[in-house]
Amino acid sequence: MTEDATLRARIEAAYADRALLERPLYVEAVREAVAAVGRGELRVAEKGEAGWTTHAWLSQAILLYFAVSEMRVMEAGPLEWYDKIPVQEDWAAKGVRVVPPAVVRHGAHVERGAVLMPCYVNIGARIEAGTMVDTWATVGSCAQIGRGVHLSGGVGIGGVLEPPGATPVIVEDGAFVGSRCVVVEGVIVEEEAVLGANVVLTASTPIIDVTGPEPVEHRGRVPARSVVVPGTRPRRFPAGEFALACALIVGRRKESTDRRTSLNEALRDFGVTA
Repeated sequence: MTEDATLRARIEAAYADRALLERPLYVEAVREAVAAVGRGELRVAEKGEAGWTTHAWLSQAILLYFAVSEMRVMEAGPLEWYDKIPVQEDWAAKGVRVVPPAVVRHGAHVERGAVLMPCYVNIGARIEAGTMVDTWATVGSCAQIGRGVHLSGGVGIGGVLEPPGATPVIVEDGAFVGSRCVVVEGVIVEEEAVLGANVVLTASTPIIDVTGPEPVEHRGRVPARSVVVPGTRPRRFPAGEFALACALIVGRRKESTDRRTSLNEALRDFGVTA
């Protein structure tokens, strides 16, 4: 049995029977699994040929980590916290630019070359190289943010821990998420998509492609290179007709240009506010 398989077996056993957490062997398995996620050796969700797979046992490990950790005081200069999960340090050695007061909890992984403005990154999340998490953006538990992504100011990327195995929010390589966007409930933003400011996406939000002669509706997934803006569509209720929120795909980023040029063109051509 491989080391990962051994960790998995112990964590799944402890999740099914919490009494096992009284034994050091199982507590150590929980701590090692969470630490491996933080080092980038394991990840809660990963993309294969068939799409994204969520590893429920790692979500279980994170949940168990709360159970085996004690509340304690943590300090950074004049600042003080009282919590179970420590925050990360040694950013210079990790090669990550971190602007105060950005906070990354233990068990999250930020790759070398990422930039964190004052933001918050929760346990289990992953942020890859070349990505900027801008001011007051939040990256929730287990969210997966790819390479070369820009999460603009005030973006809210939702987290998920329960039920274990639930798909986290995923923002793939090269995507741009505009100011004050909210992406939750396991929505996948595919490669190089552009979300204009204030787009709100949940698992049930209609994402309507209006670029053709007939609307095409998606839910839970923004197709690659789509340019998306907030929208509404009418719906009749007993009290009358009202406009419900949706998202509109109004164009595509051009493959013939590089990412920076394509992004600028998308914002200009389709009136998307960053």
